[in-house]
Amino acid sequence: MCRSIQHLFNLDPPATEQEVEAAALQFVRKVSGYRTPSKANRAAIERAVEEIAQATQRLLDSLTTNAGPRQHEHHH
Repeated sequence: MCRSIQHLFNLDPPATEQEVEAAALQFVRKVSGYRTPSKANRAAIERAVEEIAQATQRLLDSLTTNAGPRQHEHHH
């Protein structure tokens, strides 16, 4: 499945943990060039996804806006 990274800030309902992790995975795949990492690189990829997901969630939790909430994008 190939998805682009979606906007996750100011959504109603808020972005889920799964959406944050999916965005982190897409980012890591893009910058690493690995769609499916080798066994030797799997742990490094998984660790990067986890760290980026945590950083993303901290960012989302810290942002503020006066704009009304956005609806989730639906990709089929």
